[in-house]
Amino acid sequence: QVPLVESGGGLVQAGGSLRLSCSTSGRTFSIYTFSWFRQAPGKEREFVALITFTGSNAVYADSMRGRFTISRDSAKNTVHLQMHSLKPEDTAVYYCAAALKWLGGNYFREAVYDYWGQGTQVTVSS
Repeated sequence: QVPLVESGGGLVQAGGSLRLSCSTSGRTFSIYTFSWFRQAPGKEREFVALITFTGSNAVYADSMRGRFTISRDSAKNTVHLQMHSLKPEDTAVYYCAAALKWLGGNYFREAVYDYWGQGTQVTVSS
C-alpha cells in the first residue's frame, strides 16, 4: 500500500496562487507515475497533471498548461502542484493519484491508477 495525503487546499481569490502537496509513504520506490486530478461539483473527475518518478517527464491538461506546475521532491516523498492565476472554474476537489507503471496514452484515465488520496478542496472566489 502507498497512502497518499493531500494538503494545501483552501480559499483564494481569482488571480491568486496555491500550492498543493501530496505526501507519500510506504513502498514509494514502486511508484512510477504521480498525477493530480480534480473534480468540480456536478462534473466528472478530470486529469490535471502528471510527473514520472524521476521528475524528468511532466504532462499537463491543456487548460492548466502555463498556469500549473507539477514537481516532485523525492527526498521528502512529496509531489507538489503549484497553481497560479487561479480562476473560479478551478474550484474543485483536487486528488493525488499514483500508478505503479508507465501509463502511456492512458494517463488521463482514472481506472489505470493504483492509489488515490482523499482529496483537498480548492475554492477560487471571483
